Amino acid sequence: MGWKAAEKLITKWKILRGDNVMIIRGKDKGETGAIKRVIRSQNRVIVEGQNLVKKHVKQGQGHEGGIFTVEAPLHVSNVQVIDPVTGRPCKIGYRFMEDGSKVRVSRGREASGSVIPRPEILKMRRKPRPIEPGPKDTPIDVVLEKTYDAKVGIGMPDL
Repeated sequence: MGWKAAEKLITKWKILRGDNVMIIRGKDKGETGAIKRVIRSQNRVIVEGQNLVKKHVKQGQGHEGGIFTVEAPLHVSNVQVIDPVTGRPCKIGYRFMEDGSKVRVSRGREASGSVIPRPEILKMRRKPRPIEPGPKDTPIDVVLEKTYDAKVGIGMPDL
């Protein structure tokens, strides 16, 4: 999709990948789905199974051409997170719990004020962490070597 970069980017995103949202404007108004992808450079989100458009792809080397149905991005202002208690669209606010953790809560006219949990998909990493050290990693014995001690005078510069 050939979207331009947004002029005013949203700095603090309250909608996350994996959230259940309802589309509040456009041809799919009233439909619900999970957020598949967040495009922060364009202030847009892709909702799973919604805002379907036909895309004409020309045949080339290594891929077949034809008319494909793809999910087009929606502007973030056209979707709202669904309140987990009432099942209605709501705005998102933040509160601090008694233990000091910061949580998202539903707010608005018909909102219940309940906690909106973080999506489980955010806990999984897209790329797994490497287990064995690579060729550019510093060996652990060099990392743990003590190179400066002010009391003994090790590592002091000669002035």
